[in-house]
Amino acid sequence: MIYEYRVYEAMPGKMPDLQARFRDHTLALFEKHGIKNIGYWTPNVGDYSNRLIYILAFQSVEQREQAYADFAADPAWQKARAESEVGGPLVEKLTNILLNPTDYSPLQ
Repeated sequence: MIYEYRVYEAMPGKMPDLQARFRDHTLALFEKHGIKNIGYWTPNVGDYSNRLIYILAFQSVEQREQAYADFAADPAWQKARAESEVGGPLVEKLTNILLNPTDYSPLQ
């Protein structure tokens, strides 16, 4: 199992729209395409309030690549993204890191 740590920095004023898109569309579409949702967070103290931080899980790097390709090609995702971005893009910056669990990690 590999994990992906992702941070979206929302465009000014767009965090509610970004969260609605994840809540109403993205999580279910991720699962549909084999992308396991581990958790989603927003900073409370010590970070910028425009960040959505989340972790996903995949069986392998190859499975991740295929899952993202299938997700991106899904008409339901394309529609949700287009409708949510009528007033402009929701994400200003994306950071992602692929993580391998240590042999002592509770998440394997």
